Amino acid sequence: MWLPLLGLIFGVMLGVLTDIQIPSVYENYLSIAVLAALDTMFGGIRAQLQQVYDDKVFISGFFFNILLAAGLAFLGVHIGVDLYLAAIFAFGVRLFQNIAVIRRILLTKLDNRRLKKSENS
Repeated sequence: MWLPLLGLIFGVMLGVLTDIQIPSVYENYLSIAVLAALDTMFGGIRAQLQQVYDDKVFISGFFFNILLAAGLAFLGVHIGVDLYLAAIFAFGVRLFQNIAVIRRILLTKLDNRRLKKSENS
């Protein structure tokens, strides 16, 4: 579970502390790559909470999702179709689903702790 969070913290710190300028031509690619990375990160947190987390699955999924999303955007630009919108929709839906599952798991764990405290009192 710590690998996704450390990666997020490292990435945010790197972005804040450096003055990297991304050309506007690559804005669509970068936005989709960030969305794919966030989807993978929250998927990793969800997997850890469900006790099915695997580093190999997380790392391979992270890079595969980013490459797939950027590839769709690249292909869409060259054939004149906004395929990046499909990637945004797909990763956006998965991101919100993962966040919803994480929220439910955490609320269930919180309720279980409260029940144990009240039973012990």
